[in-house]
Amino acid sequence: MEDTKGISDPENGSSIYGGKPPNPLSFSSSSSSSAAALYRQTFDGDRDRFLAPPRSLVRHPSLVKTKVSALSVENEFVLDKVEFVPVMRSGAWSDIGSRSSMEDAYLCLDNLMDSYGLKDSEDGPTAFYGVFDGHGGKHAAEFACQRIPRYIVEDQEFPSDINKVVSSAFLRADAAFSEACALDGSLSSGTTALAAILTGRSLVVANAGDCRAVLSRQGKAIEMSKDHKPMSCKERRRIEASGGYIYDGYLNGQLNVARAIGDFHMEGMKRKKDGSNGGPLIADPELMTTKLTEEDEFLIMGCDGVWDVFMSQNAVDFARRRLQEHNDPVMCSKELVEEALKRKSGDNVTAVVVCLQPQPPPNLVAPRLRVQRSFSAEGLKDLQSYLDDFGC
Repeated sequence: MEDTKGISDPENGSSIYGGKPPNPLSFSSSSSSSAAALYRQTFDGDRDRFLAPPRSLVRHPSLVKTKVSALSVENEFVLDKVEFVPVMRSGAWSDIGSRSSMEDAYLCLDNLMDSYGLKDSEDGPTAFYGVFDGHGGKHAAEFACQRIPRYIVEDQEFPSDINKVVSSAFLRADAAFSEACALDGSLSSGTTALAAILTGRSLVVANAGDCRAVLSRQGKAIEMSKDHKPMSCKERRRIEASGGYIYDGYLNGQLNVARAIGDFHMEGMKRKKDGSNGGPLIADPELMTTKLTEEDEFLIMGCDGVWDVFMSQNAVDFARRRLQEHNDPVMCSKELVEEALKRKSGDNVTAVVVCLQPQPPPNLVAPRLRVQRSFSAEGLKDLQSYLDDFGC
């Protein structure tokens, strides 16, 4: 792979496939800085029309005394609240950073079904976004990036049981990569995987590793994934229960993540010493779901190269200001990556920004706090004494 920086390449954008959807029947690789921006915007809206009520002779209220309970409404209008439907627009950017090679991959499909030549579901268009942070080579990241969305749309239970389908896609990709590595040892590598699937108002985020997804809800950072580090309490208990150990913060002294796709070449990671499956490193994703509302503004997805130098709220604040300026998810993702490099991120850096509304995030106005003032009994006594001295 050429060691070229993504931000210097005008082709860098929103998909590792150069703006074209992946071919479900073939495997292809991509360079670290080669992608095209998907920047779609649809506007759907219905305008309610109301008919004016018929005119009638009404006496002035001062001439008629009527109890409120005796009033009746002849013309009653019922306003149905329109359900919020997100409008997806996405962009992505990637940079090799200070590393000698690029091992990240990403994918942005604002309409997953259309990208695979399928019809939208009854719940509306389905979007797919993924970030894959490889280690030990680029092959596992590119393999998972190409296979996971394909396995999702091929599953007969999609989209009725999306959680089960996404989990299955991660495990199928892991098993398929194991078979590929058995045939070609040069592919041996591993990758973390982060995927976000939007169907209608439903957002499902699946994560295996230390990439992270953060949702901006009225400017507040909502973490939609948890970093799977070996030192976290939950992962540590699972690792030790499966026969693994943690040395200096690394799983079995070799890997600084607790979940990943691939890494079958590492002894004792996914296979026990007797050759059977069941090591401490797993590819099972952890899922988080939410129903989107009009308060949800955008989603940030990034590899650990972003989160090494950004806190979640800090990233939301940064991206929000940029989107208020230009409302362009491609430019916003590029600016996030550039800022991470300025902050001395020492890894490949990849960021995906998914806008959920056509308009930029609004300015937030802090509510004015109502201050209630009162006098204590002692204060009133002192005040009365003060007034008495003046003969009031």
